[in-house]
Amino acid sequence: MADPKQQGGGIVGKKVRRTERTLGVQAYIPEAAKGMGVLMKHFFNNTKELVLGQRNDPNLEALDKGINTIAYPEQKRPYPIRNRGLHRLTIRDDGSPRCVACLCCSTACPAQCIYIEPAEYPAGDARHGYERFPKAFVIDELRCIFCGFCVEACPCDAIRMDTGEHAVPYDSRDQFIYSKDLLMSFEGRDGSRKTQNTRHEPGDASHPGITRLKKH
Repeated sequence: MADPKQQGGGIVGKKVRRTERTLGVQAYIPEAAKGMGVLMKHFFNNTKELVLGQRNDPNLEALDKGINTIAYPEQKRPYPIRNRGLHRLTIRDDGSPRCVACLCCSTACPAQCIYIEPAEYPAGDARHGYERFPKAFVIDELRCIFCGFCVEACPCDAIRMDTGEHAVPYDSRDQFIYSKDLLMSFEGRDGSRKTQNTRHEPGDASHPGITRLKKH
């Protein structure tokens, strides 16, 4: 085979001297001890900052010296204001859901992950014959694509996605099916379970009195 140096081309290698394999190098004990020393140094420094509350903010001080990771679930990365998080059902002053079971959200849902079973209020209730309520309201969070169509379609502002939370990991698909009571227990970013859009309910003094019985 011709020498590449003589032909004026090709790759010319360079000889590198092997590291001297002493007893310390072959035993790996000194290097392992150095690594454990670095590990323990960081361990005690991080433990001290954790106990004294001196941990860095993982979002604002991510490049500073110290613990810069997020200790989930104790710490959570804040989501943008317009982030579509888990659904929640807003409630009225008496604790009942604002949903009137009009099925607008389930109809608009492209993933068909919302199931609503409507029911009528009992006779004698001011809302009887005027509106319905959801006997069952179920959302399959695994099928949901978080498009927000249900929020846009709701005429009563009964469903929102402003919780700022995402579904936690479960070990069963059934746990991702959220019922009405669970959806009503979620809070918005401001800690409220109500809506900022006021709505005059039947029976209130401010209600205009539009009912099917009065016909006006």
